[in-house]
Amino acid sequence: MASTTPNDTRVTARLPASVKDTLQKAADLTGATLNQFIIQAAIKEAQEVINTEQLIHLSIQDADRIFSLIENPPTPNNHLKKAIERHQAFFSETD
Repeated sequence: MASTTPNDTRVTARLPASVKDTLQKAADLTGATLNQFIIQAAIKEAQEVINTEQLIHLSIQDADRIFSLIENPPTPNNHLKKAIERHQAFFSETD
């Protein structure tokens, strides 16, 4: 039985022969093995999904508005003042 290091894991997938043929053709055209091509494609797609879900894209105007609010926050209203009081009361009770 072949031994693997803790960093080596195996992923298997069943797919139609036509899909495998398409992947193999693309791998051949790039000079990669089928395994290398699948891993590279999966990593590329995973990074796109992560970036889409974790990055916020703002227009210049929206970014300027946010920076302006950070630098010049509005005066706290009554709702915010009450929330701050509840927050402080909650955390002072647990100390």
